Amino acid sequence: MTSSADTHASFVIDLAKPVPAALRGAVLALGNFDGVHRGHAELAREAVDLSEQLGRRPAALTFEPHPRSVFKPEEPVFRLTSPTVKTDLLGGLGLPLTFVLPFDRDIAAIAAEAFIDDLLLGRLGAAGLVCGYDFHFGRGRRGSPEMLQERCEGEGIPVVVVPPFAWRGEPVSSTLIRTALEQGDVARAADFLGRPWFVRGLVAHGDKRGRDLGYPTTNLHLPRDCRLRYGIYAVRMKIDGIWHDGVASFGSRPTFDDGAPRLETFVFDFSGDLYGKQVDVAFVSWLRGEAKFDSLRALIAQMDADSARARDILAATPPFLP
Repeated sequence: MTSSADTHASFVIDLAKPVPAALRGAVLALGNFDGVHRGHAELAREAVDLSEQLGRRPAALTFEPHPRSVFKPEEPVFRLTSPTVKTDLLGGLGLPLTFVLPFDRDIAAIAAEAFIDDLLLGRLGAAGLVCGYDFHFGRGRRGSPEMLQERCEGEGIPVVVVPPFAWRGEPVSSTLIRTALEQGDVARAADFLGRPWFVRGLVAHGDKRGRDLGYPTTNLHLPRDCRLRYGIYAVRMKIDGIWHDGVASFGSRPTFDDGAPRLETFVFDFSGDLYGKQVDVAFVSWLRGEAKFDSLRALIAQMDADSARARDILAATPPFLP
C-alpha cells in the first residue's frame, strides 16, 4: 500500500493475491475519475452517504492506465490527473482509500458477470457500490449500471447509480475539461473541476536563460500526453505546502530553440533552491499565446507586462487553501 498522507492511500490490486481482510468490505465508488471533477464529487458524496448508512468504510475503485491508452496507444489520452494526484483528490472528497486495478487487455477480457462476482463481491467484498449512469465494464463493455443493480441487489448489496451531473446547464465531463485546457481556457476548466487545474512534478534543471533575463524559472517536464495550449498563464505554485503567485510559460520557446515542450514558472518574490523538489503548479488565467520575439529587449518588455498583468489577476483571486 502507498500513502501520500494519513488519509490518502492507494492499494494496487494483484489478481494473484488476496486483498487484505482489513481492506475488504468497503462501499466502493467506481470509475476512472480522471480530473476528479464536480461530477466525480457527486459520486464520492453518494459513496460517503451510503457508507455512513451501512457503517462501512468508503473507498474508490479506479483503473490505471486509462483504458484508452491500452486500446489506442497511438492516441494517448490527455490525462488530467496523475495516479498520485487522483488518489489525493479522492481522499479530499472523503474517500480515504483508492483501489487501483492495473488495466490491460486481460482485465478488459474478463466477463462482466465475473467482474462483479469475482472482483467486486468476491475479492473486495464490497458492502455497497456507487457508479455513474454511464459506467460500463467487462468484455465488450457489456457490464452496465443496470447489471450491477440486478446482480448485486440480489445479494443484498445496495447499488446507487448517479445520474448525469450538470453545472451551469452543461453536463460535466473529463472530455469537456480537456477541451477547455486544449483551448487555453483554464478558467472554464477550473469552473467544471471545482478548483484550478494543476500539475505536479519535480523541478528539473533548465538552460538557465531565465536568470540572465532577470526571470529565473523553475522547470517541469509535463507528460507527453499533455495538450494544454501553448502560452503564458497566471499561476500559483505550491512549495512546501504554501501557495505562491507567479507567471508561467508552457511551450517550445520559439525565440530560442523550439524544443520539447516545457513548463517554466517564475515565482514572484521568492528565492530558494527548488531543484529536485516536488511542486504543484495551478493555472489561474490565460494571458496570451506563445510568440517569437526579434530581440531579447522585446522579450523582456513582454515578460515585464505579463508579470504585471499576472500580479493584478492573482491579487484579485482568492488565495488557495494548502
